[in-house]
Amino acid sequence: MIGSDYTLELCNVFHSGQVEPGSFFQRLTGGVKTGVILKDVSFITHSGEVTAILGSKGSGKRALLDVISRRVPSKGHILLEGVPLEEEHFRSTCALVRHSTKLLPGLSVQQTLALSLTKVSGYLKSSKVKQVMADLALSQVANKCVTSLTKSEYRRLVIGVQLIRDPLILLLDEPTWDLDPLNTYLVISILSNTAKKYGTTIILTMEKPRSDVFPFLDRVVYLCLGDVVYAGPTRNLLDYFGSIGFPCPQLENPLMYYLCLSTVDRRSRERFIESNHQIAALVEKFKVEGQAMMQGNLTEHSRIINPNKVQMNYGKPGGVRVIWMLYLRMLASIFSLKKHGLKQMSMRLLSLPIYFLILWIFYNESKDFQRAFITKSGLIFNAMVGTYFISIMNTICLYGPYRTRYYQESQEGLYSGASLLLAWNLVSLPFSFFTTFASAAIIYPILGDISENLDYIYFALVLWSSYIFAEQQAIAVMMFVKNGLIAGIVNIYISCIYIMLASGVLRSYKGYEEWLYYLTYLTHTRYASIFLHRNIFKQSIFNSLPYSAEENCTAITNLIQTSSNLNSNSNANCRYPSGKAFLTERFTAKNFGGDIYQTGDFNLDFNLGISFAFSLGVIILNKLLYLMPLPGYIADKFRE
Repeated sequence: MIGSDYTLELCNVFHSGQVEPGSFFQRLTGGVKTGVILKDVSFITHSGEVTAILGSKGSGKRALLDVISRRVPSKGHILLEGVPLEEEHFRSTCALVRHSTKLLPGLSVQQTLALSLTKVSGYLKSSKVKQVMADLALSQVANKCVTSLTKSEYRRLVIGVQLIRDPLILLLDEPTWDLDPLNTYLVISILSNTAKKYGTTIILTMEKPRSDVFPFLDRVVYLCLGDVVYAGPTRNLLDYFGSIGFPCPQLENPLMYYLCLSTVDRRSRERFIESNHQIAALVEKFKVEGQAMMQGNLTEHSRIINPNKVQMNYGKPGGVRVIWMLYLRMLASIFSLKKHGLKQMSMRLLSLPIYFLILWIFYNESKDFQRAFITKSGLIFNAMVGTYFISIMNTICLYGPYRTRYYQESQEGLYSGASLLLAWNLVSLPFSFFTTFASAAIIYPILGDISENLDYIYFALVLWSSYIFAEQQAIAVMMFVKNGLIAGIVNIYISCIYIMLASGVLRSYKGYEEWLYYLTYLTHTRYASIFLHRNIFKQSIFNSLPYSAEENCTAITNLIQTSSNLNSNSNANCRYPSGKAFLTERFTAKNFGGDIYQTGDFNLDFNLGISFAFSLGVIILNKLLYLMPLPGYIADKFRE
């Protein structure tokens, strides 16, 4: 058990990793150039202190945060109150916040903070949320949507999502990045007050520190190409550099002055060599003379330790509770009356019915003549394909923010990808069920008698299975592809392949070579299309349909052309004597000569079951995929 007054100490820490960007092939094969990023880094910090890690780009600031959070391997010792800090311990008691962290849109500030607390409820939760909003100056925007916040408010909220869980150590990657001077001062001052109020150790990185934040920083660590130039209390900073011959000029910002002193000058070869030698000398001098500075401790009255500090939300919650909180978070985002919530609601509930309404407008005037075979088959095809594509569109537009949030939170070990997908499915399935049944009701009167309730229900169920299948396919692709447009294109290409192959509408199965015909058995589209066509064309109305209002095919028997007499000189407009003949031509193999209704391929229950088996199989496959660890360079892209 860590007490209220604790110490974090880094001793002789080394870390090696990628030192330059590589191509996809290089990263895949492990051919990326690596090198030493952190070299013999040592410093100490105490509870209630704010420590700034300063350095130019490429100095190793972010790598140092990753090492402290145990997300990358390192050599040396990282001790929390004298005990090695392991990854699981960090996840359960500490937190890391990137400046690129994204929050779920559609939620208010208060909802976002409340849903971050998974282990407390009731009055304790509400009072904690109000306290954190007050500490971070967010009370006035408590009911404001996160997408409507200013940069400063959004950054403070991102910090608050972790701060509300009372971490022992809070690591912040560039918390003032892209903020104006006034908001930079506000954020740093709030962090300083929070650290002293709650006894939290705060370690943050900054690339361009301003002079007005100097009083709020208790300790500072200067890095240059992975070496420590100085690490110790800010109150000793001026004395130390002055004692080694580098006093800070009057009216200069000491933080920036010594940052420039600790930066390699690349403007010319001569300056590069000179500054490199100077920094190497500063590093060696600090190793010899600066150890006393590093050990320097702040007097007790300079930091306020909270002896009653209790971590309210750390420790891993149970799996069911995690899924429940993810479920509530998604529902809160959807049912928000903010812009993003209305977007989610309208896309989930209206996009498919609107498409089916357009189909109704185009097909409503169709008559029950011989051309109805092609017309109604086309309507079935458009309904099935439209369900695929609209499901893909909705998933790509709506799943992205949850995926980004998952990849950020998964580093903290809060939940697995399988938990995210289960919560997503619990939210998505009822919406897709409702919208597909409503959509099917729009066009089904064109295809059959909607009073035949069972046939309509079966028709809608197969469309629902198509929606689920396409949704899960899109989620699988989005595991590897970050860009929504590219993910959409990939999904459309994949869908077009099995639609062209197995729909039976674009091309009859009779025209396939044997290997292509058997390939259709591996697609969801085969079973869905056969079921939908069988469900419609089994109706007696399709027996001996007339050619037109004036010409009855049943009276002109020689005009009836079936699959058995395609080469005879008969009227092609009277091609099909029944729905059975149409199905035989479109969905049977080249040499088939039996009764389709006696074969298992046309059994309604069989095709309905296999359609849902495909959908369930992809759901299970996705859960397995999201349990597999992704290469680090791919996962990092999703966190940005």
